[in-house]
Amino acid sequence: MINSTLFYGKYSFFVVHCWIEKASGEPMLWIKTILLTLLVPGIACFLIPYFILKPAGLEMVHSPVIRVVGILLIALGICGFSWVSQAFARFGKGTPAPFDPPKKFVAIGLYRFVRNPMYLGAVTVILGEALLFGSWKLLAYAAAVLTALHLFVVLYEEPSLYRRFGEPYRHYVNEVPRWLPGFYKIIGKRN
Repeated sequence: MINSTLFYGKYSFFVVHCWIEKASGEPMLWIKTILLTLLVPGIACFLIPYFILKPAGLEMVHSPVIRVVGILLIALGICGFSWVSQAFARFGKGTPAPFDPPKKFVAIGLYRFVRNPMYLGAVTVILGEALLFGSWKLLAYAAAVLTALHLFVVLYEEPSLYRRFGEPYRHYVNEVPRWLPGFYKIIGKRN
């Protein structure tokens, strides 16, 4: 039973991956974007934290202030990765997935302040959950996710973007910080 479940699980992923690769057209782009946005951040930001919290119980902290801050961080993170997903589909003509990336370089909106707003949004959700549930385990998970994302960005994503977009991306990297938002863009000067 377990082996057949693993086989079907792997086979199902292969079928979904092949379907995503072959799907085309504007409506399909939006369907792929929505599915991938629900699937990947959904697993990383909600399913895994649920399994981390489940053994200890899902009890929220008692402080209303910490609850509100946690909920605000979760909402801010969801807005961040949702905005990036729609921007990739709308302006980049692709999805957030590395195997179906945007065809055009996207450097508007949140991308004016930080180069990785989707990843930052996901980590912000996990940090909000850590606050909301008072969980050191979720805080450690957030640190592990941020470390893994940093390695992915530095070792794979940025070199790939340099190859795909060339000089515009090189200029963008010189102007926009990787992780900490550059709010100097709002006031018009960089420190």
